[in-house]
Amino acid sequence: MKIFGNLVAVLTLGVAALFMLLFGIQGSYDNLFFFRFLHVIAAIMWIGHLYYFNFTQIPTMPKVPADLKPAVSKYIAPAALFWFRWSAAVTVATGLIVAMQAGYAGQAFTLSSPFITIGVGMWLALVMAFNVWFLIWPNQKKALGIVAADDATKARAAARAMIVSRLNTLLSIPMLYCMISAESGY
Repeated sequence: MKIFGNLVAVLTLGVAALFMLLFGIQGSYDNLFFFRFLHVIAAIMWIGHLYYFNFTQIPTMPKVPADLKPAVSKYIAPAALFWFRWSAAVTVATGLIVAMQAGYAGQAFTLSSPFITIGVGMWLALVMAFNVWFLIWPNQKKALGIVAADDATKARAAARAMIVSRLNTLLSIPMLYCMISAESGY
């Protein structure tokens, strides 16, 4: 079917189906639920890209023939990094909105009972988002040639970006556990 060849059309139909569900079946709109939903969608995109980089792109790049590597470094990686960093930002923003609307943000950030688990998850997510924007992205811009850098600087930047990306992969495991098992009813 032609519609599945058009991402915008598919997303539009997905949003229409969401609204049909919200107003047709549920009969109401819950602001807190809506932001939780956006939080989950953004988090799937963020962690999905993190895992794509660590499980697919990084291990596969050494096997890619030299003449094909520019396709990844000039087109695929910059696009993936765009969605990676902005989904991280949206995940954090919507997570903060949910925590504030639900009334546990202060207790979670201060790791007060009964919000310790969600608080740990929130702090891990903030560290990971910081890493995305202030460590991974600046180093990837050098490694991919988005900003000017000599070959030695590109190599060091690529290594740094990979190490921080692997750190985020490590942190994602306890972070995801905290998010799904939190005492807050999340």
